[in-house]
Amino acid sequence: MGKIALQLKATLENVTNLRPLGEDFRWYLKMKCGNCGEISEKWQYIRLMDSVALKGGRGSASMVQKCKLCARENSIEILRSTIQSYNAEDNEKFKTVVEFECRGLEPVDFQPQYRVKLLILFFGQGKNFRDFASWPG
Repeated sequence: MGKIALQLKATLENVTNLRPLGEDFRWYLKMKCGNCGEISEKWQYIRLMDSVALKGGRGSASMVQKCKLCARENSIEILRSTIQSYNAEDNEKFKTVVEFECRGLEPVDFQPQYRVKLLILFFGQGKNFRDFASWPG
């Protein structure tokens, strides 16, 4: 069992906070089998709200998947306590935003596709934060 951290580096312009929204936030990943090295062709997502039982009653994981090439059952778990926001003070710096506990599945690519919570400050316009709960639409 190993832990893998997802780090982001972004340029935030007039954006003060970037974070996943809710337990149904979809972390889109491409996975690599730790046994044979096969990499998934399609984007797959995992969510905090998903829990799949492991064989033999050994607990659960966010995703359990059988490798198409070697047929090994692998799993990955989102570590809830590691989820963090990417803030304005993190601008242009790498920051760990989530960690995964990997049991045979290794994330090799990430693509933000789903809802991201953005808090935007309009400078010089006398406005406070606007909350975009679902962006992009």
